[in-house]
Amino acid sequence: MKRVWIAAALLAAPAAAAEDPHTLALAAGYKAAFLCSGRWNAGQGEAAITRDDLTGIYREYQEAVTALPATIDEQSRTVSVKFANAMPPRIAVWRPLLGCVQLPPGATAAADVPRLVPGLTPPDLAAMDAKPWPLGDAGAVQPLKRKRDRAALEAVVAKAFDSDRTTAVIVLKDGKIIAERYRTDWTMHTPQRTWSVAKSLTATLVGRAVQLGQVDVTQPAPVPQWQTPKGSVADPRAAISWSQLLRMKSGLWTAGPGNRTDEVYLGGALVAETAPAMPLEHAPGTHFNYSNNDIMLAALALSRVVAAKEGAGEGGSHAALAFPFTELLWPLGMTRTTPETDWRGDFVLSSQVWMTARDLGRLALLYQNGGRTGIGAGGQQLLPPDWPAFVERADGPQPDNRPEGYGAGFWRWGGLGGRAGVQPLPAGTYAMNGNRGQYAVIVPGRNIIVIRRGFDLPAAPFPMPGFAAEVVAALEKITK
Repeated sequence: MKRVWIAAALLAAPAAAAEDPHTLALAAGYKAAFLCSGRWNAGQGEAAITRDDLTGIYREYQEAVTALPATIDEQSRTVSVKFANAMPPRIAVWRPLLGCVQLPPGATAAADVPRLVPGLTPPDLAAMDAKPWPLGDAGAVQPLKRKRDRAALEAVVAKAFDSDRTTAVIVLKDGKIIAERYRTDWTMHTPQRTWSVAKSLTATLVGRAVQLGQVDVTQPAPVPQWQTPKGSVADPRAAISWSQLLRMKSGLWTAGPGNRTDEVYLGGALVAETAPAMPLEHAPGTHFNYSNNDIMLAALALSRVVAAKEGAGEGGSHAALAFPFTELLWPLGMTRTTPETDWRGDFVLSSQVWMTARDLGRLALLYQNGGRTGIGAGGQQLLPPDWPAFVERADGPQPDNRPEGYGAGFWRWGGLGGRAGVQPLPAGTYAMNGNRGQYAVIVPGRNIIVIRRGFDLPAAPFPMPGFAAEVVAALEKITK
């Protein structure tokens, strides 16, 4: 039986009618996307999604997102959000493996979007969960042996839950989970949006292609829109290298620091039509600018490299869609990670990935283990052995007016978090960071990983450097 939910905000819709039509379309896209992904990626109900994902958002969309009416169709797994009388609603469609995709404004639910990855069979979750950690969940948690040590660590972890905006904290030592806690409505299998942690995933996928011999990061990234036929004017952007994209020093213009790329994230625009259109503002390699577009371009170029290897046509596009799953996620046991695409099938890998806290721990553990699967020697070498050093290393211009540095898809956190009685994070510490409090901090010299997930409000960001430093300090006391 078809089940439809109508948002309680229906009666408030006229209050949003005075907004700019395009802003309303973006707000409607925001609401459709998060209701869709929260419902079918994460299994959350409408009330929980509204409380967590649709509260404390960008100010220019908050009022409209609250007011616009939404229809959640359980049978077709679509969400429709009405924003204008003369236009169809904004629609998000859920697909197996690929999560939710936004249709462009004006499209209907009948639009043809990639719904499956042909030839790709999802893993048996129960069978995978039963495998030993980190491929599965068996034996994942190895609490500290002494009760007083466990209590000391748990006291630090508990501080993260002083606010109910924290959903998960995991502490790993030597590859094993020694502390793990979730909000009361959360479990180890509940994913949430990574936001910019997805940039670290993109860097990892590029690293996988390097290990496979498909990419040389010192060479230009083959963004198809920048390639020109012989005899025509060369596009100077074609010289931008993979490394420059991952390090956000492409020199491309963006709409301000952070480059929110709302048209792609919320507006139903295509990665291939927006990110490659940015003009050069600086010579490549000479200027740092935090940019979603740089990472989307790296992901776009990677998809075209993979597709070209498989040959032109549908087989190549299918291979590009399958690549993250077969070459990285599933070999690591990241079976509940969902990378989402635009409506033409290009991954939006600068932000739109859904991942559990444990899957984030698995990704961090790959780096702590030198690019190998598992714990210690013996696993498959998914990344070049020097790839962890590559992503952590500062190379060229760095962010202005920020205490942390930037590597390649990862932030450099060495020296952060110090305060009275707590030493700063050790040199060489690096981190995956995402909006609203998504963090994975890797402390290589101590074999420590600290994961924190949440739904932070703008006025109350979680103090992750200090928290991670306190975890490290507690563990150092325990091991003395």
